[in-house]
Amino acid sequence: MWGRDTAQIRAMAGDRENRRYLPGAEFPYNLDVVETLEAALDGYRDVLIAVPSHALRETATAIVPFLADDARVCWATKGFELHTGKLPHQVVREVLGEDRPLAVLSGPTFAKEVGAGLPTALTIASANTEFAGDLAVALSGKNFRAYTSDDVVGVEVGGAIKNVLAIGAGMSDGLGFGANTRIAMITRGLVEMTRLGAALGARRETFMGLAGMGDLVLTCTDNLSRNRRMGLALANGKTIAEAEDEIQQVVEGVLAAEAVHEVAESTGIEMPICHQVYRILYEGASPREAVSALMSRELKPESNS
Repeated sequence: MWGRDTAQIRAMAGDRENRRYLPGAEFPYNLDVVETLEAALDGYRDVLIAVPSHALRETATAIVPFLADDARVCWATKGFELHTGKLPHQVVREVLGEDRPLAVLSGPTFAKEVGAGLPTALTIASANTEFAGDLAVALSGKNFRAYTSDDVVGVEVGGAIKNVLAIGAGMSDGLGFGANTRIAMITRGLVEMTRLGAALGARRETFMGLAGMGDLVLTCTDNLSRNRRMGLALANGKTIAEAEDEIQQVVEGVLAAEAVHEVAESTGIEMPICHQVYRILYEGASPREAVSALMSRELKPESNS
């Protein structure tokens, strides 16, 4: 394991756990913590990148000189690349080329619960079924189960949009709108996710699975979600900066809201909930104004999705 913060890497190597973000989850005996990318990649065939979306291109570029010719790369990154609107697999393909086996890991997986050994399931998507199967076997254990898929676009779109919707769900709950409002936002948010995914080439059924509905419900309803906590803080009158200081970790949904807005605009896909979250984060709209705008939209059949 390698990370960009050398001081933190040294601390984790000594403590044999990540006391800053995941205290109490001891590293397995066979996990080496190293200070250079070259050491992390030397002699290994399979590589897992776990960075925020804004750091994916930089990280993929940094590993190029040290990758073995037969190396296979997967990532747990969620989100469109800001300003290009590209999904993670498109970014990695640009950097690493067309011939290398690639895969994405996604699904409802709070790190705290995984670290505690609680039962968890996720999805591994790859066009290379052998790589997906090998990863599923390598990652699965007594309390961790990996399913496979070949719908890379669907799995990535689900991961890209759910954080934006979770901010909206947090704001709704923070305003005291109740369970009816929350489930309406989740259900209609799933429609928006599916609508955009289908336009980008995903299969609709993917959004009924772990990387779609599963991750969306988890992120919108549990306070382990940083994005939900951001929404709660905004509803209580805090600024984005104040909320981020309080949460003390990257809140992916803030940048994701801008990226999703740009992709929706460029593709002409209607995403009213995501649009209102964007307005709150970037245009100064109040959460109550956003809810009013959603409730006053033209009535239409639910099946028009």
